Amino acid sequence: MADNNESHDIEATDTPTPPVRTRRSVRLSKLPRPAVVRSRTPRAKGASASPARSLASLAIVGGLVLAVGLPAYGAFQQSAEAVTLQEVAESDAQSLVVASDTETAALERDSYSATTPEEIEQKKAEEAAAAAAAAAASVASSYSAVDISMVSPGSGAVRWPVTTFHIGDWQLNGFRTASRPTHNGVDMLNSSGSPIYAAADGVVRIAQDGYYTYGNAVVIDSVINGQVVSTLYAHMIWGSRLVNPGDTVTAGQMIGLMGMTGYATTPHLHFEVKINGTYVDPWAWLNANAG
Repeated sequence: MADNNESHDIEATDTPTPPVRTRRSVRLSKLPRPAVVRSRTPRAKGASASPARSLASLAIVGGLVLAVGLPAYGAFQQSAEAVTLQEVAESDAQSLVVASDTETAALERDSYSATTPEEIEQKKAEEAAAAAAAAAASVASSYSAVDISMVSPGSGAVRWPVTTFHIGDWQLNGFRTASRPTHNGVDMLNSSGSPIYAAADGVVRIAQDGYYTYGNAVVIDSVINGQVVSTLYAHMIWGSRLVNPGDTVTAGQMIGLMGMTGYATTPHLHFEVKINGTYVDPWAWLNANAG
């Protein structure tokens, strides 16, 4: 019996018994390997796609807040010290400070042709003088009753430039007085509109509105006894001048009306005389030669 048992054991050991396959085991072996499922925390609905995207969104929102808030905050900041308009203009040369009550004015493109400040000022002065002359023309018309064909009394080569006048204060109205050493003429005072005559035959060299401080003035060049005599007649009424440059005049011919244009405070004739280019006392010259 023992032998039989040993032989049975040996046979059982040498020849392996194949495993019994059941229908269930075959089916399980053919199933695919299950995928590894990683655990993930569920996201709430509406949450950001990722932390990086959330940070980017926050950065954009913060930038918008700064861009809008900081200029508005700065606009309400007041300087520690009050500044003037001039200081503002000096600190920012590109800024333009305009008063609130400034009114706009329409400018014409061709109103000025000047390019420098001096030319512009000169053009304005010329326009102002022309406007004053036009306004004074109506005033001069009130003296139209004066007979312009009349001549001053006398028959000599030299005549009095006005027939009725007074000198007044000689220290103020005479030739180169102590109080007025540069006064090169004599002032003959009379009412506005009194006739003014040429003192001698000659040719008109200057007949001009706004002639320096003389206002409406005339200069006549004459030749008397071989000497060149220039006589000046100043402060005539605007629009009353009756001669032009180049005109030939005779002694005693009416050339304008007494006024106070230029540097004058009362109607009068400022009369000057030059002989060969040198100023002489016109009062003494008239007294010596006028007839």
